[in-house]
Amino acid sequence: LAFFIFLFFNVILFFLHSTASVPVVTIAVLALLWCGVSMPLVFLGAYFGYKKDAIEFPTVTSTVARAIPPPRPVFNPTHGIFVAGIMPFAAAYVELFFIMSSLWMDQYYYVFGFTLIVYLILILTCAEVTVLLVYYQLCAENHRWWWFAFFAPGSTALYIFLFSAFYFRSLNASGMLITY
Repeated sequence: LAFFIFLFFNVILFFLHSTASVPVVTIAVLALLWCGVSMPLVFLGAYFGYKKDAIEFPTVTSTVARAIPPPRPVFNPTHGIFVAGIMPFAAAYVELFFIMSSLWMDQYYYVFGFTLIVYLILILTCAEVTVLLVYYQLCAENHRWWWFAFFAPGSTALYIFLFSAFYFRSLNASGMLITY
């Protein structure tokens, strides 16, 4: 899907005679790499996967799901999801402010090494907060922790989106200006 979206925009750039369009030879090489490397590896992995014996579980599990006791407000998964995004967002807030300023105030942004470090801190903080909150969910006997483990660090994206919208709103922009 991403390749076809890229191809669509590249065709538009080609017909507009833009220098930003990717040459046809480069696109052909990318397609050849996908067909010549990725697809054979998929079939090779499927071949070896089907040759393996089926997984046997070491214990017998019950087919009836256990009832989850009602959680205390502190262990409520919905609250935990929204709380989990605050700390990683706070770790990256200052760098986000500088990126937004550079993006919307027509300034150059050249601190990419520091941005990489902040990004790694953001990932590490998301992982640590998620492990801690999933542990609390398991202590509360919530055996349906999988979606919680997905949405807890994902709530950081919600906070970043809200910050971006708030920052754009604070610019008092009356509309988008398109120049050619």
